[in-house]
Amino acid sequence: MGDGMGWAELRSMDVPRAERFGWFCDQLMQELAPTHIVSGHRDDFRATTAALELGPVNVSILSFPPLVSARTPQLIRQSDPELWELGFMARGVMVVDQERSQVRVGAGDLLLYDTSRPVEMQVTESGHLTILHLPKSAVPLPDYSVRDLLSRRLPVDGSGALLAGFLQGLAGGQWSGLEAERLGSAAVQLASAFLGGLADREGFLSQETRQSMLLRQVKAFIAAHLAEPNLGPQLIAGAHFISVRYLHHLFRAEKQTVSAYIRKKRLERCRTDLAQSCRAEFPVEAIGARWGFADATSFSRAFKAAFGMPPGEYRRWLGGGASIRA
Repeated sequence: MGDGMGWAELRSMDVPRAERFGWFCDQLMQELAPTHIVSGHRDDFRATTAALELGPVNVSILSFPPLVSARTPQLIRQSDPELWELGFMARGVMVVDQERSQVRVGAGDLLLYDTSRPVEMQVTESGHLTILHLPKSAVPLPDYSVRDLLSRRLPVDGSGALLAGFLQGLAGGQWSGLEAERLGSAAVQLASAFLGGLADREGFLSQETRQSMLLRQVKAFIAAHLAEPNLGPQLIAGAHFISVRYLHHLFRAEKQTVSAYIRKKRLERCRTDLAQSCRAEFPVEAIGARWGFADATSFSRAFKAAFGMPPGEYRRWLGGGASIRA
């Protein structure tokens, strides 16, 4: 993945008319899992594409005339990025056929398909589609529980409404590397919550899987809020509608407390900042404050306990040519 990027639309209308369909197919080969595409509009194919890199995930924003797209067993054998493709249809009508099930989606609908299984998509009215490319390894759910959601009409309410609004809001944005990274993490967390909620509602998830999924969501929340000095068990539990006692239960298998986990992650971020030449002019205490340490003394004490020396000495040690220890 890159360091993040803004939204930049590419248009088939900017290439010669006879090359537009081929141009669009080439763009999709770069952005999506390989598919066969046919269209009755290939003589003058008017389409746009945009690709966003958001840290752990990519997003594609596409508009196109009626077409048929097929991902065949042969194409899957050639290349499979192992993605859940979660899309929001802003305009148009599409029929998705996967796992011997068929669903018709239209404007305002969410859709889901699997790059590891054959799928055919028939767009009968010109479409505008935003696709979140979710690596299966990033979704804390067993494949079988998500696969049962394929080719279904997914509800656009609750977390589904939040997800749809999030995907709609990506078009036209400009983000820095860190902001893009955070948006990507938020996308994974929101999509996982949405899919996990649906799977749980259908009774597809075991208690162990539900706990594992919740723990990953909690850790993603902590990562996104490390800079907030008031981050602690009560705030985290409240944000996830669970008791503080249950939150501590989730971390029991980690063999550390919630507070110890937060401190560890903050110290890792501080150590990374201290090693960066671009932050050499930042006072040590400012780096501690940047990652949620309330005062310089507590930061120095915690850093020394974790890494064997105070943060100022660590920075000087690095400046002497030493490598960063694991």
